[in-house]
Amino acid sequence: MKKILFLLLAIIFFPVISLAEEKEATKLEDVVVTGTRETESAKEVPQTVGVVKGEDIKDLKPSHPKQVMNRVPGVWITSTAGEGHVTAIRQPLTTNPVYLYLEDGIPVRSTGFFNHNALYEVNMPAADRVEVMKGPGTALYGSDAIGGTINVMTRAPSLTPEIEINPEFGEYGWYRTLFSASNTWGNHGFRLDLNDTHSDGWVETTEYYRQSATFRYDYTIDATLSTKTVIVYSHIDAGEAANALSKTDFEQRPWYDYSTFTHRKVDAFRLSLDIEKETQGGKGLLSIIPYYRHNEMDLHPGWGIFSIGGTNYRGYHSETKFESFGFLAKYRYDFEPMRTRLILGVDVDYSPGEYFERRTIVTRDTTTLKYTSYTYDTNTDNNYDFDATFTGISPYVHIETSPFEKLRLTLGARYDDMEYDYDNNMTANANRPADTKKLFSHTSPKIGLTYAFTKDISAFLTYNNGFRVPSSGNLFRGSNGTASTAVNLKPIKIDSYEGGVKTGWLDNRLTFDASLYLMQKEDDIVSYKPTSSTTQSLNAGETEHKGIEIALGIKPVKEIGFDVAYSYAKHTYEEYRVSPTLDYSGKEIPIAPRQIVNTRLYYAPSIFNGGKVELEWVKLGKYWLDDANTEKYDGHDLLNVRASYKFNKSWEIYARGINVADEDYAERASKSAGASAQYAPGQPQTFYAGIAYHWGK
Repeated sequence: MKKILFLLLAIIFFPVISLAEEKEATKLEDVVVTGTRETESAKEVPQTVGVVKGEDIKDLKPSHPKQVMNRVPGVWITSTAGEGHVTAIRQPLTTNPVYLYLEDGIPVRSTGFFNHNALYEVNMPAADRVEVMKGPGTALYGSDAIGGTINVMTRAPSLTPEIEINPEFGEYGWYRTLFSASNTWGNHGFRLDLNDTHSDGWVETTEYYRQSATFRYDYTIDATLSTKTVIVYSHIDAGEAANALSKTDFEQRPWYDYSTFTHRKVDAFRLSLDIEKETQGGKGLLSIIPYYRHNEMDLHPGWGIFSIGGTNYRGYHSETKFESFGFLAKYRYDFEPMRTRLILGVDVDYSPGEYFERRTIVTRDTTTLKYTSYTYDTNTDNNYDFDATFTGISPYVHIETSPFEKLRLTLGARYDDMEYDYDNNMTANANRPADTKKLFSHTSPKIGLTYAFTKDISAFLTYNNGFRVPSSGNLFRGSNGTASTAVNLKPIKIDSYEGGVKTGWLDNRLTFDASLYLMQKEDDIVSYKPTSSTTQSLNAGETEHKGIEIALGIKPVKEIGFDVAYSYAKHTYEEYRVSPTLDYSGKEIPIAPRQIVNTRLYYAPSIFNGGKVELEWVKLGKYWLDDANTEKYDGHDLLNVRASYKFNKSWEIYARGINVADEDYAERASKSAGASAQYAPGQPQTFYAGIAYHWGK
């Protein structure tokens, strides 16, 4: 396998290297932050990091996180109700805890209380930039960072007074107001970003409300000491559709929803204080970030309703609460010999939480197929009621050095020591685990190197090891309708091999980045449904994930640009035996398209005064719907259009059309054992328009 890997790398590298010009152009170097939590040259990072810059986010004015994220090669994010989402980065589409979501380098949620919707707790339209570090994280990031790390960065305060107001309207009752105010007085910088959003939803019962506020305060105490305080609050109130229709309903009435009373309500609060102190004349940097989180969710999901035979249906209504007290501490020191950099750090997270769930008895209208009402099940044995406290302590070391001028070597290791302290607040029953403590520990080594052939071309190779502990949901409510075995789930362990090339010619008017990866996971956590009313979380013995990702950018003249994000991947169960008679080994993992393409062509004529027109084509390839590989979704092609015009530096008007060809497609489709395929319909043709006002220099 390694010979094949290096052969494929050679196929990628050498044709590109042969095109390099001896003359090296002077250009503004691309930088990234996520790898070491400090600004560093992108070409010296031995890993693929996709970046969506702030100006692109401003142009996009996204109504859903996927409109930003899916521009990065190998990233596929689908939408659920409102701004809810499910993610696939070098993984099949999954709600499992294999991604790390950060805001300014700080985890949005605790490892113990992962939620695949974490990005709706971030004010994406106000982001300064988004970085996606694909594959397992560096030594600075541990559990969660299996498939990838998404870091959304807040905007810094402006140096002079600024006010931005952006009202926007769209179909299906969409309206949103974005507001921002910022200034710096002496050593004190402030920024406030507000987001008020409403949508009736194009699917029945998916009305959506969101209010978000991000406050940032930067204080420069002296030339060597500074602080950054970030306070974030988001309130979300959304109708929670069943999200899956029969094939007939999907084709004939995609706006239809079977549920009538479901919802999701979220309150998320985060506070962090980043203290940075330079030492040794700037060679050293001490960073300490204490943080606090408080999160509450009231959930009554349509997708949680299931049949227990005949006309008997059950669902659930849950309440989740947790808070976190933690800090990230890091010390970096630069040595003169060989440009050596040493980073030592430790992350600490203490997150007590609680979960309460009541089972419901659901009534369904046999004519309309709608779930019309519910009552709570009086059999308390069907409930969940537990407290779970997650504690994580993770020291790490990271070293970078250049034994030769053009060669950069990176070494790192992280030790994760994690614990759950679980208390069952119910009388004992066979379907709920008794009080217990679960301990997990793991050492993750990392090694990588980059080589700069010229200022325009560099290549990298890297090996990363990682692991992911099961979330509290996996462990303590991971089985339904059977004796609980989920509490014995093992952590996911992964070995990742990656190589790639990064290029940029003609002052970055021509860029070509490519990477090739192979990831092998042991004890991958998967969901298995032996019956329509039974769900189990299981460890698959081994899965393999391999693919290629390409980012191409061409800007022949100032007014025209063309960008392509392409990925081809294959995800396979290498070893997955569900029972002595049921073996999925060798099968492809479902909901894992081999091809994903995002192509964008834009035109920004001078008469638009900085505005532009963009045409975006999104292609999703075929994928299997079930573990047995018996049925496929055929994939789809979507066309989006955006246009903006600036009257002057203060006023801008814009419009955008999503799915302008009105393609019928599924956001995701799946099939359980012994059941028919289910389809979550995608957004139909939808238009938005708005006006933006900016006051200030």
